[in-house]
Amino acid sequence: MKIYNKITVLAACALALSACVNLDTAPLGSTITTEQKKEVLNSDPSKISAGVSGIAAMFSQRFGGLGSGNEYHSDFGYGSIMLFTDCRGTDMIHPDTGYNWFSAAGDLSDHVYSYGQTLMFWNDLYQQIYSANLVAAGIDPETEDPLAAFYLAQALSMRAFDYFTLAQLYQFTYKGHENSPCVPLILDTNAQQCAEEGAERATVQTVYDQILADLDKSVELLTGNVTSRDDKRYVDLATVYGLRARVNLVMQNWSEAASDAQAAISASSATPLSQKEATGPGFTKSNLHNWMWAIVIAETDPVVLSGIVNWISHMGSFNYGYASVGAYRACSKLLYNNIPASDVRKTWWLDEKGGNSVLTADQLAYLKANKFPAYTQVKFDAYNSVLGQATNANDIPLMRIEEMYLIDAEATAMAGNPASGASKLQEFVKTYRNSDYTCKASTAADVQDAVWNQRRIELWGEGISYFDILRLEKGIDRRGTGFEPQWVFNVSPSDPYMIYCLPKSEIEGNPKLSDSDNNAPGEAPKPVQE
Repeated sequence: MKIYNKITVLAACALALSACVNLDTAPLGSTITTEQKKEVLNSDPSKISAGVSGIAAMFSQRFGGLGSGNEYHSDFGYGSIMLFTDCRGTDMIHPDTGYNWFSAAGDLSDHVYSYGQTLMFWNDLYQQIYSANLVAAGIDPETEDPLAAFYLAQALSMRAFDYFTLAQLYQFTYKGHENSPCVPLILDTNAQQCAEEGAERATVQTVYDQILADLDKSVELLTGNVTSRDDKRYVDLATVYGLRARVNLVMQNWSEAASDAQAAISASSATPLSQKEATGPGFTKSNLHNWMWAIVIAETDPVVLSGIVNWISHMGSFNYGYASVGAYRACSKLLYNNIPASDVRKTWWLDEKGGNSVLTADQLAYLKANKFPAYTQVKFDAYNSVLGQATNANDIPLMRIEEMYLIDAEATAMAGNPASGASKLQEFVKTYRNSDYTCKASTAADVQDAVWNQRRIELWGEGISYFDILRLEKGIDRRGTGFEPQWVFNVSPSDPYMIYCLPKSEIEGNPKLSDSDNNAPGEAPKPVQE
């Protein structure tokens, strides 16, 4: 039987990564059926734990997005998507230099359907979906076993996360585009048919309906479940509420977004960093009390053993890596100058003279010796806070509790209560970040903008900023931010270059897609005057 669908062909590589050998082969290598899998899982659900661990491990897989022989140093799992999307926007300044593996986001050439970035994103996310589908196919959705229910919730939640990411990358935001083509929807229930026949692009509405269905089921499976996660690479009930809050925020289901954010806060043991804790470098360990979900990295992981093919190599200012040889990450000077001096988060970057009031003399000397410019980020410390660290084993935040407070404030205002939304925003910032803060916004739209400003500061570098630009339809306006002249663009929110084209290989390999089914190529933006 010939397999046509490029998604499934490439995703098959994930089978080896998912470590599901016990579930996919019987003794002597005989293939077992789905029904036999279910029997195995019903008798001993722990046998699927390797598959669930494999899904989580794919968040940091090295060279998994482009396949064997294409060892791009910007290819290290979801952290790559975080950096590419942040670098695509307006608030993360990065230089046009040969050491910058994310320069395609700077000049926006990553939009083109033959470019490596769009293929990398596509493969990484669909490989993870493939592995999640394997797990979901082997567990009865009505199981009463707490461990099996926990594992199924992991698969469904991560699948929802992947489709949510794909939907935002490959089509404009939900509201107003419900009937637009999104991405192929491949589930455990239709995977074989898609493998044999290909898969068309489902509508945005259909994809979001599935995302919510997966998250709703995950909430059901985890509510009252006594199974606890080993660490924060796995989701818990609070994380799923947080994911659903994000989705409802994009869908403009304001009341539901506020309710889910509040539920996430109530269900989580996480608490925001205090003003003292948020001052200066940090953000290295998933066991921090404000982290809800994370990419957990071990010193023995391939991305770490590679030395420089990892997230903190490209992000970090205090460790060995690409950033230390010229491919730095800095804050937009417009955003930095908009942060009051009384806000502790201003210490997350160097000032306009290259100074910082909370860094040690050794830290400042290291930054000066490595020629880091003004506004360079110092939010993300080196692993174990060892200056010049060559072991790049930093964990990466996927969700922090602070985001839930910001979602609650925005969604409350947009649901029809701007005064309450403003009050919630003011209470959060005043308590945890800036004692002098006052929210003067009075309309829902003004509160939303005030929250967006806080999100730009609070979540800088955490792979969220570009998705906010898309959902709020802000466009890419880099004038006055500090980008090099050739990368200063002013792109309208509806420009085709705001989103990605489906990869060329997917169009060619999927019999249900053709060039006419792809997103509009558009015209490459031209630099504008400051």
